[in-house]
Amino acid sequence: MDEDRLPPGLYIVATPIGNLGDLTPRAADVLRRADLVLAEDKRVTAKLLAHSGAKTRLANYNDHTNEAERARIVSQLGEQAIALVSDAGTP
Repeated sequence: MDEDRLPPGLYIVATPIGNLGDLTPRAADVLRRADLVLAEDKRVTAKLLAHSGAKTRLANYNDHTNEAERARIVSQLGEQAIALVSDAGTP
């Protein structure tokens, strides 16, 4: 396995509220090394990815995500590192 890739699975990433400088080094590392980042609002998370230097693929995951898409995401967890972030952030 490529040393830069994360092992497959789900990574819940704590994000800062308001100040991008509060993003932890570990969270930034996960965002850079994940295969996919799931976000409530891609516009908000895109700023976070840009700040951390991540070029990771970004997709929406929120209350409007349909069951078929959720099932597809779950099926990928055995093969891909998927990071999940919330727009609400973490204090």
